[in-house]
Amino acid sequence: MWLLKSEPNDYSFKDLLEDKVTIWDGVKNYQAINNMKLMKKGELVFFYHTGNQRKIVGLCEVAKEAYDYGEYTVVEVKAIREFDKKISLKEIKSDDFFSDWALVRQGRLSVVPTKKEYFDRIMKMIE
Repeated sequence: MWLLKSEPNDYSFKDLLEDKVTIWDGVKNYQAINNMKLMKKGELVFFYHTGNQRKIVGLCEVAKEAYDYGEYTVVEVKAIREFDKKISLKEIKSDDFFSDWALVRQGRLSVVPTKKEYFDRIMKMIE
């Protein structure tokens, strides 16, 4: 399970819903690229808006595993659903349960591995 970050002015979850599937490109950080190489088809992915929003806004899945596309390593992701309730970074940081999550510890990492227990807890917060 994963979390992908995007500036909503560049590419929002609504854009993904409209496109249905997209190539996730533009990642330059080596750790993020290595994380993308670990992503497996069918794995679930939180979609996170950066910038002024800083919220988990939707759920997608890996549609195609990592491959080279021009100068980038990319994956393809497919929209599943937008969340009615968005979970803010502030809410996540206020819960000690998430203190070891890379989303909290490595704020600039754009492709974040997400342990099942973090994923399950976020899904409960959304309900």
